[in-house]
Amino acid sequence: MGKKIITFGEIMLRLATPGYERFSQATHLTATFGGGESNVAVSLANYGLNAEFVTRLPNNDIADACIMNLRKHNVCTKNIIRGGERMGIYFLETGAVARPSKVVYDRAHSSIAEIQPGMINWREIFKDADWFHWTGITPAISQGAADTCLEAIETANEMGVTVSTDLNFRKNLWKYGKSASEIMPKLVAGCDVILGNEEDAEKVFGIKPEGFEAAHTGGEVNAAEFESVCKQLMAKFPRAKKVIITLRGSINANHNTWRGCLYSNGSLKISKDYDITHIVDRVGGGDSFMGGLIYGLLTFTGDDQKALEFAVAASCLKHTIYGDYNLVTVAEVEALMGGDGSGRVQR
Repeated sequence: MGKKIITFGEIMLRLATPGYERFSQATHLTATFGGGESNVAVSLANYGLNAEFVTRLPNNDIADACIMNLRKHNVCTKNIIRGGERMGIYFLETGAVARPSKVVYDRAHSSIAEIQPGMINWREIFKDADWFHWTGITPAISQGAADTCLEAIETANEMGVTVSTDLNFRKNLWKYGKSASEIMPKLVAGCDVILGNEEDAEKVFGIKPEGFEAAHTGGEVNAAEFESVCKQLMAKFPRAKKVIITLRGSINANHNTWRGCLYSNGSLKISKDYDITHIVDRVGGGDSFMGGLIYGLLTFTGDDQKALEFAVAASCLKHTIYGDYNLVTVAEVEALMGGDGSGRVQR
């Protein structure tokens, strides 16, 4: 199956209101599964790569159903460890027009929140791996999860495995007495590829382009402004060979513009700009970008522009798919990259 990618983090039960109903209106909720790193693994498995997701789940029927769901999408689950009391849950209310989406987390004391270093045999897991991916959500869960993530990064560095991160700052998750700015630098220092959005670098490291406010984009985001952000991140984390920023211009909850920029070898690559006018589900949009980017960097070796364009197109398509996972094929992404965004029936 070619290249092998390991991802590590929390997967949760997602309970979403139907359509655009508010929590106070809904009489039933739709159950699916999702989480930053598992979403990336599903994308990569869809593209035909050997993707494995590592986590800790309880011994119960809901966790069993979750593992079956991952296997259905060709994600390897053999190194998921079992233990602890519960899976995390998140509740989703999908926004419309001027009303934003809302997420309520119920993930305290989840199995992975109580993980400790030494529980996972990283040396065994990485022995035939090419790539390791984690996100800033995992170290936000608990000190044990942060320490286990650092253990994985350091082992991957020792074994010559490429390491990527999505900074993925979630202010509501950092509740165990440490801040992102205290914990993240040591972890990011071991990364070869760093991904963030317009806000992540500022919220975690205080790095931002002059005069930029993510909340006031009005749908217009100037990619060139972020070259300074990329350079500052590389200066702070000299191991990093590539820094990527996703740029979402939010016109309203249903209509976004979407593009990305990638800084490597002293130059900034900017993708084409997509106008996503009727969003079906934007949850997992950044994860689908990361999945596309990892695929692109592993497949289009030496062509960072093409890897970036694949990532942006893949993520654009994800916005049309319900649930956390990006269930698209390489051929569908390449068709959009080639300019076919008509949506005409394929016969």
